[in-house]
This record gives sequence, structure tokens and C-alpha cells, in this order.
Amino acid sequence: MNPPIVDKFGRVHNYLRISLTDKCNLRCNYCMPQEDMQFMPSSWLMSAEEIQTLAGIFVEMGVQKIRLTGGEPLVRKDVGQIIESLGQLPTSLTLTTNAVFIEQYIDTLKNAGVRSLNISLDTLDEERFRSITKRDHFTKTLANIRMLLTEGFSVKLNMVVMRDVNVEEVNDFVRMTLTEPNLHVRFIEFMPFNGNQWDFSRIVTYNDLLSRVSEEFLFAPLPGEPNDTARTFRVEGGQGTFGIISTITNHFCDSCNRIRLTADGKLKNCLFDTSEVDLLKPLRRGEDVRAIIYDHFQQKHFAHGGHTEFTNKDAKTEYEQNRRMIAIGG
Repeated sequence: MNPPIVDKFGRVHNYLRISLTDKCNLRCNYCMPQEDMQFMPSSWLMSAEEIQTLAGIFVEMGVQKIRLTGGEPLVRKDVGQIIESLGQLPTSLTLTTNAVFIEQYIDTLKNAGVRSLNISLDTLDEERFRSITKRDHFTKTLANIRMLLTEGFSVKLNMVVMRDVNVEEVNDFVRMTLTEPNLHVRFIEFMPFNGNQWDFSRIVTYNDLLSRVSEEFLFAPLPGEPNDTARTFRVEGGQGTFGIISTITNHFCDSCNRIRLTADGKLKNCLFDTSEVDLLKPLRRGEDVRAIIYDHFQQKHFAHGGHTEFTNKDAKTEYEQNRRMIAIGG
């Protein structure tokens, strides 16, 4: 076993998020630009074998949890092979998906030990779903979420809340947690990335969300885990939970334990950091990448990739230098 990945602030990084692709079957504008979106050529992407090799290295360095992301990870043709191989590592495995194709992989997920999934869903209204995603997959998405719950999976619904888009649906999502013990709603603040037309005025903040929920429900906070991104609550008499991921207005950087590996093998030590380091080319040359990983996390900033506050006049210039959200992997 190798030494753990620790940054200069003493934070131990043991949670690896691997993006499998920057492609997606949906076109949500907060994630993907509406124009000039160019996807990575296949030759740039890590192969299934390279993903397995790098994941194994990270596990040897103390990683205890792996999440597969995208784009949409299930659009990748060899995703079943990847899930099966990673399921053999001594770590927990999960993924974030829009659930459109999830019914094809139920047995694969179970066999790999996956018990919990994050599902991206920003509305419970069919017309609004079409407006946000530019696709007609609403009915199938809801049916697949119900199927996952029936099959015994724990489901976290991730809703990116945006003013003038879907904020009035917040309590509709909370209401879903009243009767379903395996359903956990997560409200996510709208975050700034290259090309997603972000503006601070469109954020629904942590306090705004709690105020809105309190208009209809009585709820209490739940004890959290050391590295939780969400502050979690349960409605009085409810079975499931709801939580708020307040990346912008009430950040949780002091307990960050996340490692991000992009689909083309670049290592990012923060979602908002514009710097990254290539692991794939050294790996293909047969080099040991451990020293590169350790060094990159010694360069990690305390919060938000070292950027200015997102309300500052120079913020847009800074965050526009980052990858587009779909090319990072969340």
C-alpha cells in the first residue's frame, strides 16, 4: 500500500471520480454549450484497460470510493466491461447518470456491487424536461427511476436549481421523499463553467432553498459524514431525505476528499481549478504516475481552485478558462 494522497492543508483524498466520456444523449445548457460543442476524438479517451490500471493505482494510494461520470457514462459502448472490472477492486463503486439507458445495466450493476446511484433530474414537468434537455426522454427517465427503487437501489436525485427555470418545483421534489426511504433529493446550486451562461443572479442559495422548503414542510437536519458535500435534512414523518449542495454560497472545501480524472486522462484536483496534469501519456509510455499524482495535490488551493469569489468582476474571465462541465465529469 502506498502513502495516502494528502494536500498541504492535510486533506486526505480517497474519493475518485472517473469521467468515461464527454458525450451525452441530453443537451442541458447548464452543462453543455448550445453551440460549437466539439467532442473528444475516441483516440484521446482512456481505454477500458487504462481506466482499470489507473483506478487500481489510485486504490493502492488509498482510494475507497469510485464514481463513474460523463458526459453520460452509459453512452460509452464498453461501459459494461468497465463497470464489471472496477467492481472487482476493493472499493465501493457507483455512478452518476441521467437514467435513460439504465435498464440495460441492472444486472451488471448488481454483479459489480453497485447499490447506490446518482440520477440527474431537474424537473418533474414533461414540457420543462424537454426545454432543459432538448430531448423527449421524460417518461422513460421517470420509469427507470421507479424501476431502480423497486430493484432496491438507493437513488439520489440531483436537481440543479435555477431561478426562472425550475425553482418553483423544489417542494415537489421534497414531497417525493415523504414515502420512499431509498430516495434522497439533492438540490445543487448552479455553478459557473465555460459556455454555460452562468450568472450569480440565477443561483438559488442554500438559505433561499431552506426558506422555500420551510413554507410547506417541517424538517430537521441529519448528522453528516466528514466529507459530505450536502447538508442533509428529513421532513417530519418522511422516509427519504433532501439535501443542499451549496458549492458557491456555502462551500465545503475544508473537507474536500475528491480526485477527478477526465475522460482523456487528465487529473484535476478541484472542479474549478483550470490547471490539470496528464496521466494518460506517461501511463502509455510505461511510466509510474504516482509521483505526478502526489505532486499535483500538493499544488491544490484551499477553495474553488484558487479563483476569486464568483461575484467579483474578474470571475467570468477566470472560470471561462476552465473546461466545460461536460468535459470535466462533475
